[in-house]
Amino acid sequence: MFKKVSYIVLLLLLTFSLFAQVVSIEQQNLEIQPGETAQFSVTIQIPDDQHCTKQEDYLFVEVTGVPGLEEGQTIYPTSEHQDELGNDVYYGKFTLVKELVATNSLKSGTYEAEVIVGYQFCNEEGTCLMPEEEEFNLSINVLAGTGIDLMTIVKYILLAFIGGIILNVMPCVLPVLSIKALSIVKQSHQDKKDILKHSLAYTFGILLSFLILSSIVIIIKLSGELVGWGFQFQNPTFVIVLYSVMFVFALSMFDVLIFQAPGMNAAYQASGKSGFSGSFLSGIFAVILATPCTAPFLGAALGFAFSQPPLIILFIFLSIGLGLALPFLMIGFFPNSIKILPKPGNWMNIFKEAMGFLLLATAVWLLNVVYTQLGGSNLIRVLFFTVVLALASWLYGTFVKPQYSKAKQWIMTIIAVLVVIFGAYFLLQFKDVQLENTSQSADDHGLWKAFSEEAVYALIEDGKPVFVDFSAEWCMTCKTNETTVLWTNEIENAFKEKHVTLFRGDYTRKDPIIHAWLKNYNKAGVPLYLLFIPGQKDPVVFPELITKGMVLDKLALIPDAEGDN
Repeated sequence: MFKKVSYIVLLLLLTFSLFAQVVSIEQQNLEIQPGETAQFSVTIQIPDDQHCTKQEDYLFVEVTGVPGLEEGQTIYPTSEHQDELGNDVYYGKFTLVKELVATNSLKSGTYEAEVIVGYQFCNEEGTCLMPEEEEFNLSINVLAGTGIDLMTIVKYILLAFIGGIILNVMPCVLPVLSIKALSIVKQSHQDKKDILKHSLAYTFGILLSFLILSSIVIIIKLSGELVGWGFQFQNPTFVIVLYSVMFVFALSMFDVLIFQAPGMNAAYQASGKSGFSGSFLSGIFAVILATPCTAPFLGAALGFAFSQPPLIILFIFLSIGLGLALPFLMIGFFPNSIKILPKPGNWMNIFKEAMGFLLLATAVWLLNVVYTQLGGSNLIRVLFFTVVLALASWLYGTFVKPQYSKAKQWIMTIIAVLVVIFGAYFLLQFKDVQLENTSQSADDHGLWKAFSEEAVYALIEDGKPVFVDFSAEWCMTCKTNETTVLWTNEIENAFKEKHVTLFRGDYTRKDPIIHAWLKNYNKAGVPLYLLFIPGQKDPVVFPELITKGMVLDKLALIPDAEGDN
């Protein structure tokens, strides 16, 4: 009898030890503002030889105890393992992200919320243990107004302005920037006041675009949806529309068509408005092409902006716009600086056509994004639609000219528009396809693995070095860093020598887990590069633009593995 009691006690102690400290809240103190959404993370450690299945009745995070604080969604990680019903199955260590929404009625102050974490573990034989719950206290600091001092706001506005300036030399902005530079050369013989008006029109196009973009961000953010820099490129419809615009504009560089309203050629020449509207549109397209790029300083400013109230988001976005427009504003206010540019001549036609090829290259880059988002079979549909765009452009460019009657010009314009509309209707109806994970085997050597939270945490727990690359097909900065640094033989060999496991998280499509990681490291968008070094609590966070030397210097901090010379 005594032995049986001893075994029971021992079994209870073992059971208790298995479940002790299996749950932890990574962020014990949380700051939030009325009307805003905040997140905190809950990490669950599963005992060896057991697993946890994603069943929301048994795996959940609940927050209670603070009137005016509403629960948002619980974000579950994607696992490499699924059960027969398609539910994610977790092993080792994984993290849940919980969203909280502060209503406008919530007063400023510090509150204690009760967090209940529910989970159920099962063994590999299929036997599940009793569901468990653990309770925690979460300290929540509700800020009054913005809760940020003025100097902090000014600092991030300045960083946004500098980041906007740097955007001018990023590869994604180059096509529009070069075309705008060409137009300035054409205008160099004009009245200085006209040059200033063109610069102001270009600036107005940029600022209006950033005003619209910030308004969209604010609306989406207030709705509780996840949003980050470049978010619109996660929408295939937006990417296809932008691709179509780039393709048609490239054709215009080769004089396949010239944009003008039927019968209005003389009026345009008389008023000069077409030139100013062209500068305005150049500003708009500069912003559209800038959004998939994250310049140095810009990442920190945007990361701050997305956590702030609407007014601060607006100021930071407009600061980026002013920085982006600054070079052309300087030309407008100091027109004598145009003298450093080459004089107008035949070279301009060659340069214009070269820019057409640059726009075509941009369009092909966008097609690659479409392929990643929709798959190869749907990409073929987009390519056929490209033929329709070419036909419509040819119809417009051939018959909408001053030598034809106004009636004929209008008829051909309507026909060209209808060709595009019907082509889009019949060709751009996409089928659902099973998409590959582009994170896996991204390089030629198959060294990179698809990002998995549980795999990353497991390696970190084992004291292994880990490098994580959060990227997207629409992110030009990401692609530049990968092709010139991360995927080169020199850097990949350095990773091998240090036994670093490489993960790539693909943010081309919306992913709440990656979004949570970006937010955790105060990033509004990709790229984000993290190096987890054994023995160090926090990872190395690299800047948006990286170099080989920068990566090699950080890899040198990794201690040699046992057995290495």
